[in-house]
Amino acid sequence: MEEPFGIRLTAALIASRRARAALRPTGDGRASIRWTGTSRVLWKSTLTQSSRLQFKDQSVYISAMSHQTPVQLPRGRPRSFDAEAAVERAMGVFWSRGYHATALPDLLRATKLSRGSLYAAFGDKHSLFLRALDRYVANALTRMDVELDSRREPVDGLRAYLAGYVDRASGANGRRGCLLVATAMELAGHDAEVDRRIGSFFKAMEARVADALSRAKAAGKLADGVEPSSAARILVCFVEGLRVVGKTAPTRITSQATVDALLDRFIR
Repeated sequence: MEEPFGIRLTAALIASRRARAALRPTGDGRASIRWTGTSRVLWKSTLTQSSRLQFKDQSVYISAMSHQTPVQLPRGRPRSFDAEAAVERAMGVFWSRGYHATALPDLLRATKLSRGSLYAAFGDKHSLFLRALDRYVANALTRMDVELDSRREPVDGLRAYLAGYVDRASGANGRRGCLLVATAMELAGHDAEVDRRIGSFFKAMEARVADALSRAKAAGKLADGVEPSSAARILVCFVEGLRVVGKTAPTRITSQATVDALLDRFIR
């Protein structure tokens, strides 16, 4: 029994998006069309003379009279993993080992991806590292936005901000260190993309701290002679230095006492 509308379409190997068609009469009222690319057969079909063939995007349409039958070209498999979860796991590897000491097998084990999937999703090791660094920065800024929320009393916000650094710079947390500080020491001055990200983060943090100090000054809570922008710069340098000292795993009491001694110089 003849197929509907006398159309038979057989998909062969897809070699190129550019194709040419050669019509060859078959002698039985039909025409055989052979689609060819640069060197290999793309599509081969047989259709009636009343049919017409059209291209639209990546689909081939063969129509007889007013009827059209779409044949969709094959597509790649949809991504079957959580890219953000993979970035999170990769961030942990870079954080623990550093950029240069992290090898591709380390990332494949951590992300549970094949080499092909990792490259298809992220490009290469450096691109994945930048994604991980961006994630780390975004997490840090989100945390600061909560701690220094303008709806809070500004001095309370500053204390919460510094308390967070005390927690991250003490004990086992302190030994882990800061991914940004470690990256700055390893790559700053050698990687323009890293330089831009780290510089932008420090400026953003300084702006948030300066805003809190300005609100404290407006509320009459800053000590005489304290200028918000200068004090903010000092505090940013202080907390990042605290992360470096934290690698020696100081006690929380020691870190908190150091923070209180500095903040008391700025606050009435």
